Amino acid sequence: MTVAVGVGARPGVPAAVLRAAVDAVLSSAGLTPADVSVLATVDRRAAEPAVRDLAADRGWRLLALPAAVLAQQPVPNPSGVVAAAVGTPSVAEAAALSAAGPAGALLTPKRISGGVTVALAALAPGLNGAATAGWDRSHRRTGH
Repeated sequence: MTVAVGVGARPGVPAAVLRAAVDAVLSSAGLTPADVSVLATVDRRAAEPAVRDLAADRGWRLLALPAAVLAQQPVPNPSGVVAAAVGTPSVAEAAALSAAGPAGALLTPKRISGGVTVALAALAPGLNGAATAGWDRSHRRTGH
């Protein structure tokens, strides 16, 4: 199984806190970093050093999605607080599901630890991390 990790975090989250939150959710799902192909988040968090470093250190593709795109993704646990702050009712779940593609499935709903929210989604069979092939560099949907 190939997994997408969706993360939401406060600005300036320490790398150790982000890594610990992601690793805890992976472990609780019986998964390892080797099962992950993509780390997805809202575009403004993708510039955070902790997020960029985690993706680079693990060899995961980093997917930055605009809040408007995340807001279109149905999620089981929307948050009015997140919607007011970020412009989408979900970051972690919406990012994981968006990265997983239309046939992907949420494996772990959002879990919050140390100001970091993490969700896991299984990529659709056969995608192997290519669920977002229809996105261009500016993160606009192409051809669909």
